[in-house]
Amino acid sequence: MSQIVGIVFHEFAHAWMANRFGDTTARHSGRLTLNPAVHYDLIGTVIFPLVGAVLGGTMFGWAKPVPVDTRRFKNVRSGMFWVSFAGPGANLILMTLSAFLVALLYTKVPQTFSYYTIFFDMLQKSIMINVLLAVFNLIPFPPLDGSKMVTAMLDYNAARKYEELERYSFLFVIILLMTPILNYVMAPAVLASNVIVSLFVTLLG
Repeated sequence: MSQIVGIVFHEFAHAWMANRFGDTTARHSGRLTLNPAVHYDLIGTVIFPLVGAVLGGTMFGWAKPVPVDTRRFKNVRSGMFWVSFAGPGANLILMTLSAFLVALLYTKVPQTFSYYTIFFDMLQKSIMINVLLAVFNLIPFPPLDGSKMVTAMLDYNAARKYEELERYSFLFVIILLMTPILNYVMAPAVLASNVIVSLFVTLLG
């Protein structure tokens, strides 16, 4: 459930920001919504996470990309950057909200509460999933959101050469998921999320 929420908010944020910058493509395609049925991708949202769960790994997945027409942006470079950042940004917001709710639960709700463990575990998973979605998508390798943020700052020729790396995207993802590299990338973000939780606990305690 936490993964679905994180993925849906991620894509909704892309659509919302694109609409703010003048591109109504996603809105007219019915993607400016929090309805999971509109955003789901059979392989990325259903099959891939299930395979991860069966194999005992991370239930990692993705949704159907939001259609964006950069030609409609009022400011192309600024639009590309902020629309690309909006998805990971939404996950960072959800992570922070989940961290606050964990701290609130920890400091204000007695552990004898019937659903304490269920809510606590759910919020902990929400923190981890949203950290993973944010950090993974901010990696500057095409076609991830981080690469589009970089592209927004390059000239045309450099951007085209940079985008050619996308042909190796599948291999890149496999290497990240099958080696400890992603853990090394995630470690600072996970530490930061723990610090945020501790900060909220201190403020609420």
